[in-house]
Amino acid sequence: MDLNSYFKLKEKGTTVRTEVLAGITTFMTMAYILAVNPSILSATGMDASSVFAATAISSAIATAIMALYANLPVGLAPGMGLNAFFAFSVCLGMGYSWQFALTAVFLEGIIFILLTITNLREAILNCIPLSLKKAISAGIGLFIAFIGLQGSGIVVDNPATLVSMGDITSPNAIVTLIGLFAVAVMLIFNIRGALLYGILIAAAAGIFLSVTKTENLSLASIFAVPSVAPTFWQFDFSQIFTTDMVFVLTTFLFVDLFDTVGTLVGVATKGNLLDKEGRLPEAKQAFMADAVGTCLGAILGTSTVTSFVESASGVAAGGRSGLTALVIAFFFLISLFLAPIFLLIPAAATAPALIVVGLFMISPIKEVDFDDFSVSVPVFVTIIGMPLTYSIAHGIAWGVISYVIINILTGKTKQIHPLTAILAVIFALKFIIG
Repeated sequence: MDLNSYFKLKEKGTTVRTEVLAGITTFMTMAYILAVNPSILSATGMDASSVFAATAISSAIATAIMALYANLPVGLAPGMGLNAFFAFSVCLGMGYSWQFALTAVFLEGIIFILLTITNLREAILNCIPLSLKKAISAGIGLFIAFIGLQGSGIVVDNPATLVSMGDITSPNAIVTLIGLFAVAVMLIFNIRGALLYGILIAAAAGIFLSVTKTENLSLASIFAVPSVAPTFWQFDFSQIFTTDMVFVLTTFLFVDLFDTVGTLVGVATKGNLLDKEGRLPEAKQAFMADAVGTCLGAILGTSTVTSFVESASGVAAGGRSGLTALVIAFFFLISLFLAPIFLLIPAAATAPALIVVGLFMISPIKEVDFDDFSVSVPVFVTIIGMPLTYSIAHGIAWGVISYVIINILTGKTKQIHPLTAILAVIFALKFIIG
């Protein structure tokens, strides 16, 4: 393969060397998902090593499709927020099995493929106000940070006040704080891979505090490739026609749509990849890579695969083509041989990444006009609904319902998209019926 001609490197103003370095940069900034995703999904009872393998393989294949089909410098992996919804809302919150959740993810991927083929994704995207899209990102950010604080023991259950501060001198809390301050300092100094390095520093500190368990780690086991058998094709189609499935499926679909569009637009803008009309010519191919990755991820045993905003780090390093993504895919495959190292990382060491990702996701809220109460009230209830109900879905439902009701009561019905109204009715019925 002639890399220069296939990826149009000269046309995009880049070189093979620049693309390879950009790919390494992006991988380093998103590799934390290899440690965090098994940690989150294993809370549902899923086999952590199998989830790791599913994460690495689905990320590699989806990113390779992005490289070879869309020719964009974007990496894909199971999305933060979507994995939290999978584990803590669908499974632990609603009481469904992880097999049910995987089925919802698989169906979402199928629907996403159909929406991509028929171009209906624009209609769905346009039905949700921009302010609520930003609120969804911010709410998920708070929810993820809350999960990280709980996993570290910094925030604990309290019968009297629901939650309270835990013992910050405990080994778990100390490990998290070490990682958090390490990440913060590295971010300030613009060090690539700060999240991954922070996790590794915290995990290393955990060895001395008996938080990171290394007893079963041996040189012979380091390069052992985990099997996806425990989670492969583990679907439960018995409840696909229930209101809960519609609710869960809709949430997966909407959050994935918003994440993908926001990431693609942001990365493409940063890399000057948009056309004169501000559109991304390869958007349809990029959506297809995302959709196929989601289906494949569900088959292998992981939550929704989506475009990663960390791809902006590789674009900032000069990445402009799919060759950057191909390099990312290669390193995800290589990571399969390092599974035991990633899997020994405790929740206390991945907590700093969750907290900082929460910071990243809350930043769009600064663009919301809080002086306009028809906007700020739905935004606010969306944001607080997620961490306070321990449910991303409930936060989205609160926001959509309140947005529709407020605009009806104030005579601003023209601002309500018909699909938004339908969605509000579905959410309301879900709360009423139970």
